[in-house]
Amino acid sequence: MTERALPRHVAIIMDGNGRWAKQHKLQVALGHRKGVEALRSIIRESSDLGIEALSLYAFSTENWKREKTEVEALMALLLEFFSSEIDELHENNVCIRILGDKAGLPPKQREAVERAEIRTQANTGLKLNIAINYGGRAELAMAAREMAEMALRGEISPDDIDEEMLSRHLYTRGLPDVDLLIRTSGEMRLSNFLLYQCAYAEFDFPSVLWPDFDLEAYHQALDAFRRRDRRFGGRNK
Repeated sequence: MTERALPRHVAIIMDGNGRWAKQHKLQVALGHRKGVEALRSIIRESSDLGIEALSLYAFSTENWKREKTEVEALMALLLEFFSSEIDELHENNVCIRILGDKAGLPPKQREAVERAEIRTQANTGLKLNIAINYGGRAELAMAAREMAEMALRGEISPDDIDEEMLSRHLYTRGLPDVDLLIRTSGEMRLSNFLLYQCAYAEFDFPSVLWPDFDLEAYHQALDAFRRRDRRFGGRNK
């Protein structure tokens, strides 16, 4: 089979931090910290490979239901990540976009992510999308409300609403759809992540837990993608 190009847009559900911590008899917060270490190398490699967009599921709208100590640890790690990594990301021409309801974040975290977006908005390299306080169904409902309000104001008619217009009202507007979705830890579900954008994505479910997802594992997923036969509903001749 002919090997195809790398994906333009990779999305990753970084799953398994808690199980990794349990396996190593550590607190869950330390599992998340180890996961951030794994994340650094994946971001750098994606940028070096010339991948256009990398979307990471960092914190879902449902994650607020977790234990208070774990949520607090995740919020603290969020601040630490943007404090320690923003200079290098900016120097490497990475453009940061937050996917999700920023207004629902604690003030310090909201300010940190907004500063990162503003600082890197003109960068033309890797589009690094970090989903925080994100839910795919909520995103679609938001887009529907925006278009309904436009229709009520007479700016559009219901007949104007099509897939292209809908995509312009999503957090990922202007980006290509997801080509490859990776979920670590062996779980095989989307968990409300980029539901619309993953319509024709190729899925990869490695059993490795996220803190152990290294560059070798990443390249295995990318190589598998390049061997896939993508038909988008049609047939190859």
